[in-house]
Amino acid sequence: MSKRVYIHTVGCQMNVLDSEMVIADLKRHGYSVVDSPKNADCVLYNTCSIREHAEEKVYSSLGKLRQAKERNPQKTIGVMGCMAQKDQEIVFKRAPYVDLVVGPGQLHTIPNLLQKIEKGEGRQMAVSLSRTDGSQTVIARSHETFDPLRDPAMRPTPFQAYLRIQIGCDKFCTYCVVPNTRGPEQGRPPEQVISEARILAEQGCREITLLGQTVNSYRFKQDDRTTDFSGLLEQLHEIDGIDRIKFVTNYPKDMTERLLTTVRDLPKCSPYLHVPLQSGSDAVLKRMKRGYTVGDYMEMFERIERILPEASVSSDFIVGFCGETEEEFQMSVRLVERCRFKNSFIFQYSERPGTTAAKRYPDDVPREVKLRRNNELLEVQDRLAKEDNLKMVGSVVEVLVEGPSKVGKKSDPNAHVVQMTGRTKCDRIVAFDGNRRQAGQFLNVKVDDASCHTLIGRVQTVDVVSIGAPALS
Repeated sequence: MSKRVYIHTVGCQMNVLDSEMVIADLKRHGYSVVDSPKNADCVLYNTCSIREHAEEKVYSSLGKLRQAKERNPQKTIGVMGCMAQKDQEIVFKRAPYVDLVVGPGQLHTIPNLLQKIEKGEGRQMAVSLSRTDGSQTVIARSHETFDPLRDPAMRPTPFQAYLRIQIGCDKFCTYCVVPNTRGPEQGRPPEQVISEARILAEQGCREITLLGQTVNSYRFKQDDRTTDFSGLLEQLHEIDGIDRIKFVTNYPKDMTERLLTTVRDLPKCSPYLHVPLQSGSDAVLKRMKRGYTVGDYMEMFERIERILPEASVSSDFIVGFCGETEEEFQMSVRLVERCRFKNSFIFQYSERPGTTAAKRYPDDVPREVKLRRNNELLEVQDRLAKEDNLKMVGSVVEVLVEGPSKVGKKSDPNAHVVQMTGRTKCDRIVAFDGNRRQAGQFLNVKVDDASCHTLIGRVQTVDVVSIGAPALS
C-alpha cells in the first residue's frame, strides 16, 4: 500500500512550484496524494515568511494536528519553505510534535529524511547556511534547489506552468527576509531552463510564467558567454507548443530598453509587467533600501509607455512602513493615480525578525492607521482599474481558457453551459458562458461588461471575429 501525503501551500508562486517539485519527487518514492490531512500518513506545510500573518496561520494549522499526532504517532508532520529556513529549531519548540523542518534549498532531501523518520531516527532538519556562514560559493550551493521534476496534476491547470529561472535575491531591502531564506541571487543555466520548458510543452503546457525574485535581473555567465534575460526569452520563444511567455517579478532598474524591445518584438511574450514600486516617497524608498527613486521608477514607466504602449503594468505597495507620514502615504496615492496600474497588491507593513528594518527602525505606524491606508489605496486602485476595464467594453480579446470560474465550479457537473474563466495576453481575467471542453483553448471573447478585477463577455464565432474589431490584449 502506498504512503499517502497531503501538502498545504501558502505564499508566492515560488512556493507553488516548490510544492509541485516535492510531490513529483515523493510520487517517485511511492507516495500518493490525498486531499485531507486526516487521510494522510505524511502532512507537509509549505510556508511563507513575508508577513507575520502567514506564519501564524501555519502555526495555528499545526496546532490542530496535535491530537491527530497523539492518536497516531506514526503520522509524520513536516514544515518546509521559507518559515522553516527562518525559524529552524523554533518550529520544534512551538510545535514539538513536528517531525521534519526543511528549507527551500533542501527540498530534494525530503524523501530521504522521511525514510530516516520511519526508521526511528528521530526529528530531522535540513536548512541552508546563513549569509555569513561561509564563502559566497559555499552559501550559494547550500541554497540550490531542484527543478526538473514536474507533476502536471499539482498545477491549477495543466495548460499553464511556472518555470523558475532564478533563485535567491541580493537586493537586501530592509523589510525583506527573502535574501536570508532563499539565499544569494543565482540564475539557472539557460540550457536547463530550455530543457525544462520543452518538457512542459510535451506535457501540454501552452503558457509558462518565468519566476525569479527579480526575474528581469537574470544573467548567467559561463566561460566567455553571458546570457541575459532578453537572450533567454529569445531562446524560449523558439519552443514549439509554448504559445505564451509571462514573467514575474521585475525590478524597476532592470526594465531596460533592450528588454522592452524584446517583449515588443516577440509575439509569444506577454506585455504584462509586474514591477513593484512599494512607495511613492523617496524617503520611504530609501528607508526600505529599494535602490531606486520615484524619478527612476517614472523614467522606467515612461519607457514602457513609449516602447510597449499596449502593456498592462501591475505593482506592489507597502503601507505603514516605519516612519511613513500621511504626506508620504499620499505620495503613493498620487503615483497610483498617475500610473493607473492594472492591479496593485497592497500590504500593511509587518515587521519581520532579523531584518534590517526590525533592527534599525521602530514599527511606529499604528495598526489602525495601516488598515485605513490599506483600504484607501485599495479603493483608489480598484476605482481606476474598473474605469480602465470598462473602456474595453465592445472590444474582442484573446483568452486562454483555464477552466470553470468559482461560480462555474459550483454548477451542476452535468450542465452543458457553465461560467468559464481565462486570461488575456495582458493577464486580465475574463469570465464568459461556455463549456468545460474549452479549457486549454484560445478563444476570442467580446467584452460586454467589466468590474475592477474581471472582464465579462461572450465567445465570438470565427465569422463574427472576422468582421469585428481585432482581438486585443
